[in-house]
Amino acid sequence: MNSDQLLEKMGQLHPKVMDLSLGRMHRLLEALGNPERKLPPVVHIAGTNGKGSTQAMIRAGLEAAGHTVHAYTSPHLARFHERIRLAGSLISEGDLVAVLRETMEVNAGEPITYFEITTCAAMLAMSRVEADYTLLEVGLGGRLDTTNVVEAPRLTIITPISLDHQGYLGDTLAEIAGEKAGILKRGVPCIVSPQPDEVRDVIEAKAAEMEARLLIAGQDWHSFEERGGMVYQDEMGLLDLPLPALIGAHQVENAGAAICALRILGVDTAEAALLKAEWPARMQKLKHGPLIDAAPQAELWLDGGHNPAAGKALAEALTRLPERPLYMVCGMLNTKDIGGYLAPLAASAVKLTGVSIPDETATLSADEICAAAQAEGMVADTAKSVAAAVARIIAESPTARILLCGSLYLAGRILQENS
Repeated sequence: MNSDQLLEKMGQLHPKVMDLSLGRMHRLLEALGNPERKLPPVVHIAGTNGKGSTQAMIRAGLEAAGHTVHAYTSPHLARFHERIRLAGSLISEGDLVAVLRETMEVNAGEPITYFEITTCAAMLAMSRVEADYTLLEVGLGGRLDTTNVVEAPRLTIITPISLDHQGYLGDTLAEIAGEKAGILKRGVPCIVSPQPDEVRDVIEAKAAEMEARLLIAGQDWHSFEERGGMVYQDEMGLLDLPLPALIGAHQVENAGAAICALRILGVDTAEAALLKAEWPARMQKLKHGPLIDAAPQAELWLDGGHNPAAGKALAEALTRLPERPLYMVCGMLNTKDIGGYLAPLAASAVKLTGVSIPDETATLSADEICAAAQAEGMVADTAKSVAAAVARIIAESPTARILLCGSLYLAGRILQENS
């Protein structure tokens, strides 16, 4: 079987898509010989927004310093292989098939979720390839996330926390922060990005319990935009830097956390971290594919953000671009706060077109997205596909700025066809 077939079989081992617990992870990891204990030094990253961008900048900085880096992230956009990077390169099909098959055989049909068993496979693969560092991105929450099996990471990071996944993590920022802070380990330093007061209070209480040193944004380190560049400052001194290649003011905050991490790790490659990092579907300008061919005079941007904080960051990022009429094409899962996401963007868009996400049972319908947009005061309609939406927009405004947004799952489908 190829990796897609093996992954499909893995998805049938447990009736629940999400079932937050670490018991099944510990069982399978022990049967595999505890690969999580054999990883190169781990940087563990939790948060609601900015985890992937922060990880990408840390990886760029470490690699610029000559280090080899494993990285684990989720979800993938086009291919599962994107989740596992071994010593700088995406895992090969052959290596992926081998660890998936071995993990399946050792699990022996026991109940385990898709994310749990694939995380075990990723850790098995990373434990067998030499590298200098391992970057682990939390999938959901922190305390009971599948990645939270590493007993002694080198460093932990908590990026900005906001409301998301309330059905699993709690209804308040404080409850969600308690889950995210579950990655703190005794005596291990933790970098904390800018947070609301109630979130920071929870993290500080957990850090005191774990005797973990905190390096808090705005207190122990500072990052801000100034005169078209970025300034970073901590007790080691001040750095004048270019703005990150990743677009948006929020990326200056993410860059600050990444630079703080690099300095703790003894790496002095801040500029490379900012300029060489790449992270698909985060204000990514499309340059190739059928959608570009159909809209040669337009700008097409892709963003997978899907919660109110992401909508706010996206709205701010759009203000930094040269003026063009903005049209949105939005697809979103029914587990998300679509009104909260659209509210910051509503005043900027000429029109929003709602689409459903192909092959996703949890997608909002195009009509539901249209209704949510209209409730936010937006002009809105629907289309049967992204391509149909773009064609209609181009007929109305050939030089439009078209934002394809609302979901990483939608972004993945678009990149499969336009990358």
